[in-house]
Amino acid sequence: MMPPPIAFAHVGKSFDGGRVTAVDDVSLEVERGQFLCIVGGSGSGKTTLLRLANRLIDADTGHITIEGEDVRDADPVALRRRIGYVFQSGGLFPHMSVDANIGITPKLLNLPAEQIASRVDELLALVRLERAQFGDRFPHELSGGQRQRVGVARALAARPKIVLMDEPFGALDPLTRDALSEDYRALHRKLELTTVMITHDMTEAILLADRIAVMRGGRLLAQGTPAELSQSRDSYVNELLRTPRRQTERLNVLLPRDGAA
Repeated sequence: MMPPPIAFAHVGKSFDGGRVTAVDDVSLEVERGQFLCIVGGSGSGKTTLLRLANRLIDADTGHITIEGEDVRDADPVALRRRIGYVFQSGGLFPHMSVDANIGITPKLLNLPAEQIASRVDELLALVRLERAQFGDRFPHELSGGQRQRVGVARALAARPKIVLMDEPFGALDPLTRDALSEDYRALHRKLELTTVMITHDMTEAILLADRIAVMRGGRLLAQGTPAELSQSRDSYVNELLRTPRRQTERLNVLLPRDGAA
């Protein structure tokens, strides 16, 4: 059998000389083609776990493997080029145009200029942006949703099969967030990606993910499909699941059932 794209085995990470435990003995496997959301509040360790996967930081204990290779044995630069990473703010280089931002990884891989141009065209089409309209623009000339689309395009530039996303839609307005999350989910299926996305929003996780992992205080409390999590006996997991239910109940009261919406 092929090894899982991402696997954490008893992983631990502390900061401030060991006084702050960010990740505490976490074991988690992400299956090929899976869309996994990691949910938890601020300080739960979810972003630290993501950064450990591509060696932005190194684990203190345990092992992390990417497609069977221990990340400690991998060259960090080569490892990061195999993994797409989407930041909350888009993480674009402000002094570079849209074309240059998307093309930077293929350029670092020494691809010919014509191949880079072709790849930029392909990626902008994937994220529904016209190159003629947006290619020469700089990040400050884009809306938040447009910046995130460019961020997704850049993450896919080297044709990774694994994509890590750190609250990519959290700062967007509701309409843009909904449209972009649906578009990314479609890309995930079309490109047969393995995606791990961090979010604090359980509703978003339920709507997007195949499986959900819940973290609190650095520990993995539960993982599974939404239906499986609903059987959890953990009070924090149950509280997270009650949030979308409460929101739905309030919306049903506030919005007329026979209205235009």
